[in-house]
Amino acid sequence: MKSEFIIALTQLAAERNLPKEIVLSAIEDALVSAYKRDSVAAGQNISVKLDPVEGEVSVYLVKTVAEPVEDPQLEISLADARKIKPEAEIGEMVPTETLPHSAGRIAAQTAKQVVIQRLREAEREIVFQEFADKEGEVFTVTIQKMEIKHITVELGRAEAFLPPSEQAPYERYRVGMKLKVLLQTVRQSNKGPEIIVSRADKLLLKRLFEMEVPEIYNGAVEIMDIAREAGSRSKVAVFAKQDGVDAVGSCVGLRGIRIQNIVNELHGEKIDVVQWFRDPAQYIARALSPSMVMRVEVDEEHQSAIAVVSENQLSLAIGKEGQSARLAARLTGWKIDIKSNVEMEAIEAAAAEEAAEEAAAAVEEGAAVVAEVTTATTEVAAVEETAPEPVVAVVTEAEVLEEAPEEPEVVVEVEEPAAVVEAVETVVDEPPAEEEPVEVTEADILEEIPFEPVAPEEREEVAVGAAERSTSIDELPAEVWSVRNQSSQDPGTIRFREDIVELGEAGGPRRGRRRGRRRAKPVRRR
Repeated sequence: MKSEFIIALTQLAAERNLPKEIVLSAIEDALVSAYKRDSVAAGQNISVKLDPVEGEVSVYLVKTVAEPVEDPQLEISLADARKIKPEAEIGEMVPTETLPHSAGRIAAQTAKQVVIQRLREAEREIVFQEFADKEGEVFTVTIQKMEIKHITVELGRAEAFLPPSEQAPYERYRVGMKLKVLLQTVRQSNKGPEIIVSRADKLLLKRLFEMEVPEIYNGAVEIMDIAREAGSRSKVAVFAKQDGVDAVGSCVGLRGIRIQNIVNELHGEKIDVVQWFRDPAQYIARALSPSMVMRVEVDEEHQSAIAVVSENQLSLAIGKEGQSARLAARLTGWKIDIKSNVEMEAIEAAAAEEAAEEAAAAVEEGAAVVAEVTTATTEVAAVEETAPEPVVAVVTEAEVLEEAPEEPEVVVEVEEPAAVVEAVETVVDEPPAEEEPVEVTEADILEEIPFEPVAPEEREEVAVGAAERSTSIDELPAEVWSVRNQSSQDPGTIRFREDIVELGEAGGPRRGRRRGRRRAKPVRRR
């Protein structure tokens, strides 16, 4: 019995790939269920202890220590419990008696079912604990069976599911095929732990790069972004964290051997490895690889950009059904609009024309505003004209003179200009031949002219009479400005004040006439 039980226990643990302790606990639970079906122990608490060394089974009735005892089948007093177990306390479970461990056919069948159920639950729990902390890792699996919606793969001791949403659209699967998958989700369900694997997740591509490129695994090169359309095309942005390391070259490998291994694992999926830049314009230009981008205009406020390419590179930049542009937008996180240089020039010309039209419209609007302001000013002026005029006090010169202190003035009366002109003409008719010119100043002339004081009431009459009798300086002949002086032995030139001297030296009668128009200031003598 001993050897047979130990052999059976060991074999069962090996088949289920479970520890012996778990199998032993499952058998004990099965025996408890079987003895509870027996009429002798019906409705009572049963405890079964299985000795793995000797193979002996002990069955006990277990009661709870309580004071007072309400149910004798389930409870025992403290005094009786301490007879069996001296250190017993209230609330403790104490085995009271031993039951025979013979069971009928129904009890044995029940025990068998319980053992299978317990072992199955133990297997599920072990599987869940094994894979719960391995989400995001890559495993090599074998396709076990294929259904309409799901593919079941063998993952070690467990089974995993590959749903349609995680399958690559262009891949073809068959039973027995080995492939690498990403462990995406491990969760508990009514049927046990449910393991979901994926072939379409972009994290699978990252893990494949880490497996193939040592620089990425060591941290010298970092994968910044990944945009993927599973089974068709992917874009990977990499950045070198260590100086002297070529990020793109490390991922491609010598003669492309590294990237080719990843492509083969993904069944021919195209992969573009581009350099990551902090500058959005450069990053977007590289993300549109393999097309050559001429320039990129970014709008940081709206997270949008316009990439300008040549006419022959437009289809390459957009890609088949817009795939390249779509992946570049996902990779960079920017909204990208691709235009050819010809189209961009036309757009810029139209924008310039529109700006000119707007400027012209603004000018017209400004003119209309000015017209409105002018109209408003005119209306204000009309209102001001209709308003009563303010009373202005008129002060006459007589009132000012009366208020001002009177000062004695000496007014010098000058001879009539007609007499001076007659004397000058006489001198001109008989000029001396050998006399030298003598300069006569205004002071000399004034000293020779007699002055008589004029009363203040006669000033206005004298001034009016002199103005009526005076001759305009424009009517004087040119010879007046240069004449001979007969009053002295030496001939000379007569000059009237300093301005006449300057006009005479210039030699132009026109300037003389212009200067001669100045009105002479009255000379006052105290």
